[in-house]
Amino acid sequence: MRRKGKEKEMNNRAIENQFKDFQEKIGIHFENEKLLKQAFTHSSYVNEHRRKPYEDNERLEFLGDAVLELTVSQFLFKKYQMMSEGELTKLRAAIVCEPSLVTLANELSFGQLILLGKGEEMTGGRERPALLADVFEAFIGALYLDKGLEQVIEFLDKIVFPKINEGAFSHVMDFKSQLQELVQRDGTGVIEYRVLLEKGPAHNKEFVSRVSLNGEELGVGTGRSKKEAEQHAAQQALEVLKAKTTL
Repeated sequence: MRRKGKEKEMNNRAIENQFKDFQEKIGIHFENEKLLKQAFTHSSYVNEHRRKPYEDNERLEFLGDAVLELTVSQFLFKKYQMMSEGELTKLRAAIVCEPSLVTLANELSFGQLILLGKGEEMTGGRERPALLADVFEAFIGALYLDKGLEQVIEFLDKIVFPKINEGAFSHVMDFKSQLQELVQRDGTGVIEYRVLLEKGPAHNKEFVSRVSLNGEELGVGTGRSKKEAEQHAAQQALEVLKAKTTL
């Protein structure tokens, strides 16, 4: 009995240290660490520890899902002022979908922190995509309750928003249509795309494209196809035109 007691104590201490290290890593220290642990507590763990008042992360997941949609929506609304409601919805869906959340969770090593029941552990629950995505949402919910909306935005500003700025989700965005719409609306002239460079072997091509307005270069983009390169060039052009209108 004493051995089991010592093992539990050592295990609890290891868990405490893991969560302390995690907070140091992300630069956020929770006022209520119970919320943080709850975000990483799977229902299977609760079922195996009924004598202790553990609570799983399902309610936090529900809240985090809503907070994530709100904060990402706000960011997109401000950044892409030429996007329609439908395009914004499509882009947001790509950002908060399960594969994207799993990638984020893995980058932060969330899987190492999840508290799982033995059965779930043995069947690979720690790497299960749906479980990792749920934990990411639960963490956002816990962070919102503990620190408020501004802290959530600060966290996403380090983890998620740079990926959007770098074009990680540009495959679901039609920048060329947005640019065409803007130019037609303002009656400012004619848009022209031109491939500047094509390099690499056939199976790994890279294209560099330029977009110009009335002969004036507005943006240059690269991509694995002409279409992708043109999309990136159009994205840059939109940012240039937007900057001009705010001067």
